[in-house]
Amino acid sequence: MQIEQTALEGVLILTPKRFGDDRGWFCETWNANAMAQAGLKLGFVQDNHSMSAAVGTLRGLHYQAPPHAQDKLVRCTAGLIFDVAVDFRRGSPSFGRWVGVELSPQNGRQLLVPKGFLHGFVTRLPNTEVQYKCTDVYAPDCDGGVRWDDPEIGIDWGVSTPVLSAKDAVAPLLRDVASPFEWSAA
Repeated sequence: MQIEQTALEGVLILTPKRFGDDRGWFCETWNANAMAQAGLKLGFVQDNHSMSAAVGTLRGLHYQAPPHAQDKLVRCTAGLIFDVAVDFRRGSPSFGRWVGVELSPQNGRQLLVPKGFLHGFVTRLPNTEVQYKCTDVYAPDCDGGVRWDDPEIGIDWGVSTPVLSAKDAVAPLLRDVASPFEWSAA
């Protein structure tokens, strides 16, 4: 597994090694023992799978507050997404900064989005499927979000009129949300 650090500390790109032959290929998308040896000790407890029919479907920017905060390992298994993580930790030197990575079945990349970061993605192809592992279960009372087009964050999604859920369409701006996460210089 290739592990790359992004511009935001803790947000990682994991690219599994593929083993191919004339039948196709095989890869290990997560191996707890190998990842623990690399310093990633995550106990995933829930797997999610979404399908977005339309190009330009935007899901995010979401977070789950403690006590049900989630680390997420995101991959695209059909289509193409632009996947984004935004630092949402109070006091962090990179608070409000974002990184974006294209994920597709072809490139095999996965984005590790740690607790304390907002997460969202936009689809670039029709019938795009995204799967992600979470370290805690979904808890509606801990669910939160920030507007996808917040000018303070300034994400270039590559789309001006995305397909949004009703919840995402009315999400508050970053300045109007008290982040439940605090940065620690560990």
